[in-house]
Amino acid sequence: MKFVVSSNTLLTRLQAVSKVIGGKPVQPILDNILLVATEGVLYATASDKETTMEARIELESLEEEGKITIPAKILLDILKEFPEQPLTFEINTETNEVKIISEKGEFSVPGESAEDYPIQAALNDSSNDLTSKCGLILEGIVKTIFATANDDLRPVMNCILIEMNEDNFTFVASDAHKLVRYKRFDAKSENGQFSLILPKKPALMLKNILPKDDSELKISFNDKMACFVFGDYKMTSTLVEGRFPNYNSVIPQNNPKKIIIEKKELYNSLRRVSVMANQASNLVKFDVAEGKIVISAQDMDYSMSGHETLTCQYEGENIAIGFKSPFVLEILSNIESENVVLELSDPTRPGLFLPFENEDNDEDLLMLLMPMMV
Repeated sequence: MKFVVSSNTLLTRLQAVSKVIGGKPVQPILDNILLVATEGVLYATASDKETTMEARIELESLEEEGKITIPAKILLDILKEFPEQPLTFEINTETNEVKIISEKGEFSVPGESAEDYPIQAALNDSSNDLTSKCGLILEGIVKTIFATANDDLRPVMNCILIEMNEDNFTFVASDAHKLVRYKRFDAKSENGQFSLILPKKPALMLKNILPKDDSELKISFNDKMACFVFGDYKMTSTLVEGRFPNYNSVIPQNNPKKIIIEKKELYNSLRRVSVMANQASNLVKFDVAEGKIVISAQDMDYSMSGHETLTCQYEGENIAIGFKSPFVLEILSNIESENVVLELSDPTRPGLFLPFENEDNDEDLLMLLMPMMV
């Protein structure tokens, strides 16, 4: 097995696929990257048995086809030190010795037989297939992934629900404290209505690697697996079994109290006031009256308290409601508009955070946060 490849191109692809490799792989060989050279192309694959990422790399030349696995850390560490140059890989398939020949020297690293590398099963013919845009799916993941849970007992809550129908794509994530629903009306399913529950790890992989442009993204999935193909990459993931909760039932429909406030001012005020909150509860209180909102927090154990008064647009009855400050800050940092709308009904029901200026008519963003007792 012998081929020549650009050092920078190889490093870029390997850095992308290697993020799949877990800290404690279920098999030692999963610490390696599988390299398969055939027909002028090198395929680099990394896997943790649940998620597999494959990258396609055009070779400068291929003298002898073959396949080998190489420890990912060793390979990446040496590639990072090379300036851009063609590298020649010579692999002895009998001894699994890998020689990397550069312009100024030669390096030898141990490989392992590719025959022992576990290959994830492919999707069967009964899968659902659709085409979307990379930037659109990326935006849906970015807008929702922060709201996913870390719940071993309910793994479905660690996922992003993607609903696809003839009208829109809807992305939903919730950890039972906060919920995000993001709709895109410029994305439609031509083949009917589908839903996909995407686990957090492959969602993070896509977040890190998907381009922001309108390039094509092919999605294929069934009840057990999903496959994403874009550019020079292909990712296959095992899906989580279970049913995503009925999120529409927890979104309050009648919210007569609507407060409009500058997002940056509210965010900075919360950062300051929350320093005085109890470290266990992180409770901050919103006292809303006509034209103003008072943000306050206190920690009785340490005799600390603080409050700030902000101007807002509000007409109606006074209302006081409590929220967990880190969750409010997280929500505000994921809303891009200059002003936000806080919709409330009463102190015991969830509050809705919405962008006031919706710059894109093709999207609809709603963020829900459960209240705390004040």
